[in-house]
Amino acid sequence: MTNKENSAEEVIEQKIKPMIEKIAQKKKVQEKMTKVKHQIMIMSGKGGVGKSTVTANLATALAKKGKKVGILDSDIHGPSIPKILGIQGKKPKATETGIQPVTTPQGVKVISMDLLVTESEKPLIWRGPLKMKAIRQLLSEVDWGQLDYLLIDLPPGTGDEPLNIMQLMPEMDGAIIITAPSDLSQYVVRKAVSMAQKMKIPVIGIIENMSGFVCPNCGERYEILGSGGGKKISKEMNLPLLGQIPIDPEITVDSDQGTPFIVKNPETQATKIFEEIVQKIQKTIESGNKQN
Repeated sequence: MTNKENSAEEVIEQKIKPMIEKIAQKKKVQEKMTKVKHQIMIMSGKGGVGKSTVTANLATALAKKGKKVGILDSDIHGPSIPKILGIQGKKPKATETGIQPVTTPQGVKVISMDLLVTESEKPLIWRGPLKMKAIRQLLSEVDWGQLDYLLIDLPPGTGDEPLNIMQLMPEMDGAIIITAPSDLSQYVVRKAVSMAQKMKIPVIGIIENMSGFVCPNCGERYEILGSGGGKKISKEMNLPLLGQIPIDPEITVDSDQGTPFIVKNPETQATKIFEEIVQKIQKTIESGNKQN
């Protein structure tokens, strides 16, 4: 075999074949998404703002309203949705139509790398290309069935994973940005908003999580992590402030125990705010009045 023939085979294997596979996967993603009415990304500029906890409770609140809801946990290195929703250790089933998500007791369908790996406590030491391949397979191989809402829980920041998902799902309804009240959170949230806007993904609004603590004994409010960050950045960037979720120790306790906070604590202030946020999201998405 000549060097030219060897070179041609290498080009096919290294460049053309992967390109064809990517195109085929993108087409499959588009086919899967035809059954999903609304697709929403949940983003944060930095970690530690409670993005996955907010995602889990928003999805559960939508399911309580009778909506068919799914969550794609796209955080390859730190997936936490299965733990928060009490399905850790359960395994998706493979069928002729694709991978079947695991369903929570509240009816939310979930897929996550944490549910697919054999030993969930071992770290996945993967570089960018391998992570991108995994995300493309999750989006193209999972059989969600008919959904009203698919919430995509993104890892923190503006790296490979959000970029790849935005490119695969250009018709996404929008992004919700989670922030904390601090100045540092405001600084990095601007980057997440800018990324979504550059990729032409509408920003539905800002949610300020961990927004103050009200003492259950004296009723006094303490701004433990600062105050007004979400309100300030929503005003500066002309984006809706969807809600300010207060600190409630029970949110952490319930997440550790695998029960959504809004299910176990239906009468609390935080649950009422979650429900108000869901109403605003529905009004924005279902009326078609998207914020750009």
